[in-house]
Amino acid sequence: MLKEVLGVSERLACKAVGLARSTYRRIPVAQTPADPDAELRRWLRDYSTKHPCHGFRRAWAALRHDEHRDVNKKKVHRLWKEEGLQRRVHSPRKRTGQSSWPAEVAADAPKVVWAIDFQFDSTIDGKAVKIASMLDEHTRESLLNIVERSITAERLIEDLEKCFAAAGGPPMVLRMDNGPELISQALQSFCAGKVGMTYIPPGRRGRTATSNRLTTDYEGSASTATIGPTCLRLASSSTTSSTNTIIDTVTRR
Repeated sequence: MLKEVLGVSERLACKAVGLARSTYRRIPVAQTPADPDAELRRWLRDYSTKHPCHGFRRAWAALRHDEHRDVNKKKVHRLWKEEGLQRRVHSPRKRTGQSSWPAEVAADAPKVVWAIDFQFDSTIDGKAVKIASMLDEHTRESLLNIVERSITAERLIEDLEKCFAAAGGPPMVLRMDNGPELISQALQSFCAGKVGMTYIPPGRRGRTATSNRLTTDYEGSASTATIGPTCLRLASSSTTSSTNTIIDTVTRR
């Protein structure tokens, strides 16, 4: 009103009466709609009904390019969630191995529990390297080290047969996690009636601490001995390094 009476600008009129310009421009509650985004919410619900497989990004793109509406993507995402239009993605549950031996078996003597674990590393050319290690949980003796680009269940079984023959027979129990090679039907068929299998419950990695520690020491020795990008040099470093040194390192820790 002061603007019309005195013919001054909005800035001077607000300054004269001590009123913030944002307060002056604010729409009264009585004139404010209950939900200013009601029409946009309705459009999003209709879009979700027509395109049930689309997400909020596709809806936002349709608003921009098809409806020619300048809408913020974050606002569309917020309204999309508030309307419950998000589709939950159901990922398949990870398979777990079926233990044939109690999980709490104690390694109170040699050749009772042998732990198998897989680790991953990479050569200097960026290619992945897979490392399979096995040790006696009682003596901390390293029994198996395989370094390859890929280690299948069949390759693991082949090396386990050699290891069992060298040790004069299999142990009482093999302890392992739920890796795909370790829960395979091939390995379970190989161990059936020959050696017990106990799988570590998911999320309880602490039980393979001895195997992980040995693998970490092995990775360190292999990485320092490796110059080229080939697995041959990684494998040769494991054969030339002293196993007793690794065992002593694990025992001291």
